[in-house]
Amino acid sequence: MRIVRYLAPGGSGPAVGVELADGIRPLDVASVGDLLSRPLTEIRTCIGAAAAGRLIADAALLPPADGRTEVWAAGVTYNRSRQARMEESATADIYDLVYDSDRPELFFKCAAWRAVTDGEPIGIRADSALNVPEPELAVFVNRYAEIVGYGVCNDVSSRSIEGANPLYLPQAKIYAGACSLSNGIRPAWEASELGALEVRLSISRSGAVAWQGTTSTSQLRRTPQELIRFLFAAEQFPEGAVLSTGTGIVPDLDFTLQEGDRVTVRIEGIGAITNVVAVGLAPFGWLADDARRRCPDVEAPG
Repeated sequence: MRIVRYLAPGGSGPAVGVELADGIRPLDVASVGDLLSRPLTEIRTCIGAAAAGRLIADAALLPPADGRTEVWAAGVTYNRSRQARMEESATADIYDLVYDSDRPELFFKCAAWRAVTDGEPIGIRADSALNVPEPELAVFVNRYAEIVGYGVCNDVSSRSIEGANPLYLPQAKIYAGACSLSNGIRPAWEASELGALEVRLSISRSGAVAWQGTTSTSQLRRTPQELIRFLFAAEQFPEGAVLSTGTGIVPDLDFTLQEGDRVTVRIEGIGAITNVVAVGLAPFGWLADDARRRCPDVEAPG
């Protein structure tokens, strides 16, 4: 079972449903944000009631975030990430301190309407010389800081910009095409065993594998619950949040993404996303142009 956002042929706009073995059935909610504004017990009841609903045919799946739901991310939560940040940075010791600190690194990643999903392009900055995908387990949290489900996130990043100065982190992490979410949410009650899920990254170039790697969620330095506690400590999320939990797979410094690379991130039991790399801002004009159709309850430029 997955919770999905979709556009049905002839429909008036995005809807939310439950994807079962035989197809998608609608949920009686206005949006994913509406769903995440409710307590977990009510969410489970709502999803259970959808099982007997009508089937939706030929739906196009959208990123499972909308409205006032924000995407956040955590950094330096795996030892490999600590090593990679120290390798690239002119101030290496700061990442060592973050890894061992009681307080995690948390940062805003994107507004819901800026997220892309499976089959859509991801972006790398035209002014960055070193760019990588970052495969991560994403946690979908309701307004009450309860875990509703899990997905896959590709937190695409500029290593050269972040490495030049840690204060450049927003520019290294927040730009057009830098956040891809899998097109469904695996409910938490169906994916309770997160201790050792395999996370796999594969990058193909001109039809051949250019780079690949694996890790396990068992290598996470901090639990999702710990990260959520810090995220909610001093902020409110009335329509929930998506929290990407950090990466344990980072290519060596001699590898960078190139235009046309095909990037696949897969997490055991959770899902997968595949995206093709585009360069610069121009290939993502459609995100602003399409924002009102994909997230009609949020104002966006365009």
